[in-house]
Amino acid sequence: MRMACIDRTSPALNQILLKLYCAEKPLEIDHHLYEFGSVEYHIQSQASNPQLAYLSISMPPLCHGVLPNELSSKTIEMVKGLCPNVVEIIEPAKEGYQLTLKLDLNQIPRNKDYDKIIREISSVHSVILSSQLKEMLWNVNSDDALQGMYKPIKLVYHPREPFFLIRQPQRIIAVFPIRFKEKSDVTMATAFLQELVDVGSSDKWAKAPPCNWSAIPPPELRGEAFEDLSTNGGFFTFDISSRHVEGNRLDKTVWSLLNFSAYVRYHVKSTKGFIQRRMRKRLESLVEVLHQTNSEENEQTKQHKVHRYTKKLVRSTKYVILKQRWRTFGRKIKRIGFRLKIHGFTRFCQRWLRFPQFSTGYTKID
Repeated sequence: MRMACIDRTSPALNQILLKLYCAEKPLEIDHHLYEFGSVEYHIQSQASNPQLAYLSISMPPLCHGVLPNELSSKTIEMVKGLCPNVVEIIEPAKEGYQLTLKLDLNQIPRNKDYDKIIREISSVHSVILSSQLKEMLWNVNSDDALQGMYKPIKLVYHPREPFFLIRQPQRIIAVFPIRFKEKSDVTMATAFLQELVDVGSSDKWAKAPPCNWSAIPPPELRGEAFEDLSTNGGFFTFDISSRHVEGNRLDKTVWSLLNFSAYVRYHVKSTKGFIQRRMRKRLESLVEVLHQTNSEENEQTKQHKVHRYTKKLVRSTKYVILKQRWRTFGRKIKRIGFRLKIHGFTRFCQRWLRFPQFSTGYTKID
């Protein structure tokens, strides 16, 4: 998932313009859109002429007191250069907005390039922001620079994420205060920024702007407001030289500076999601192992019980068989009744084993 604040194109605006352009039936649209950086869009289209749309844009200046609320002539020229055949600037702009554009969607060719053209129109907010920062880099504080005074410029792309630019004769210093609400986010952001410093100092990235992380404010921010310097994630600094703002590199450098804080937050959010997925997957594997272990234990217990029951059954069966045999043997013995017949044994008993007879009479004594 890509964050809207990092992409140059406004996803919501791009979707509405595509809907208007590809609609089979006439559509009447009246939408207000709000996006990152306090950007507001108002897009209108009548059903009587759906291919003609009006887009109004409002966004605060990056630095109050340094840049005017109205767009400069350079910014307007850059907006006109997006799609000259499709985009027309309406003057004066609609009340409450800095810029109003008239979009003639009929001028967009019906081929594969229509999506690319609509994406360019949807990136109008990035053109305005980049133009403002470019003007600040080359025009602001020029008198102070000649006198040796380099006053930091506070830029606010998002109300809770200001950053500072200090322009010096041979370089431009960009300082980003890092703030997070949760301690875990601070830990991950600090680790990421320190690794970024290590990677940036390698030979592979020698052409990239040197960077540095510090837990305390750099000396260039001495004297700034306390609430701007109170952070829990430290300060990250880029040292931008003249070769980083030459030619086509200028636009890329400007957009990277505008979205650095958003990129750090995006990285922290992605890291948390990755850790949570790994922990959930690990937990599922542990639960599966526990279930498998319990199943094996239950199976062993069941087999042990069956073995004990079988053994007990065998013992009881043997006992019953022996008892039955013993009873049968006893009955046979009783049936026999010791009827042993020995020839002449009766006669022998009558003759030799005759018990003596004693007289039971008695004499009465007077």
